[in-house]
Amino acid sequence: MSPSELVIAGVSVAVALAIGLLVWALIDIGTNGLARYRQVFTERANFSLRELFLFVEPGRLFLLNLGLMLLAGALAFVFSTSLVVASATAVLASLLAPTALGILKKRRVAALEKQLPDALLTLAGGMKAGVSLTQAISQLVIESRPPISQEFDLVLREQRLGVALDQALEHLNQRVALQSVTLAVSAMRIATETGGQLAETLERAAQTLRSKLAMEGKIAALTSQGKLQAWVVGALPLFLIVVLNKMEPQAMHLMFTTRMGWASLVVIGLLELFGVLIIRKIVDIDV
Repeated sequence: MSPSELVIAGVSVAVALAIGLLVWALIDIGTNGLARYRQVFTERANFSLRELFLFVEPGRLFLLNLGLMLLAGALAFVFSTSLVVASATAVLASLLAPTALGILKKRRVAALEKQLPDALLTLAGGMKAGVSLTQAISQLVIESRPPISQEFDLVLREQRLGVALDQALEHLNQRVALQSVTLAVSAMRIATETGGQLAETLERAAQTLRSKLAMEGKIAALTSQGKLQAWVVGALPLFLIVVLNKMEPQAMHLMFTTRMGWASLVVIGLLELFGVLIIRKIVDIDV
């Protein structure tokens, strides 16, 4: 074998070794990254599922989320034949599970807030009948429906484990970050500490919360048109882009293939986002 052939063979071996090391490093980085993502995802999912009283294994939820990511990325690649679009679609699909858990949490909190005035009246009725607050809470858990029954049942479970009632109510206030719950817990704690009429205090708190919910419902009805207007105004430019792309495909082709067109799309997207956020901020009235 000639010296030049030996040099070529040595270079080929070195290149193959470098490629092998690079592939091994990428696999190792990908494995560690996936393990880290699994850990973070399962920890957050476990906390969210416990808040929602959903007894689902976080590991299974992670596998479902990973399957959705791969499926969405594969479908996007089949229809677009672009790795960039497929990767972006997979990243967006990874947000489905956290978004769904967030929506479920908001719906659960809203349902609990609607149940709270009736729950306070039930507690007040039990106190007027001569039972203790703990017995009234037990009756509330039996008669009411989730999610309010789950939260007060957890208060009773903590009390059976030796936690003071005031501390258990404070834990309820920490779990459910609502002004209504804070008002109700504060009213119960103050009445028990000062020796006041707890039943009358609970009735007044229930009436206050009922008036607050009625006012919030009225404001939501009056501002619904503004919220819908935000989505209409935001969707109108996108609708025009689709229509113009059908009417003048050659002219619109420059927007999707040139740097100036890409920059225009970025500016349009940012203005759309800012416009929707500003309109929703205007119509978001806190009671």
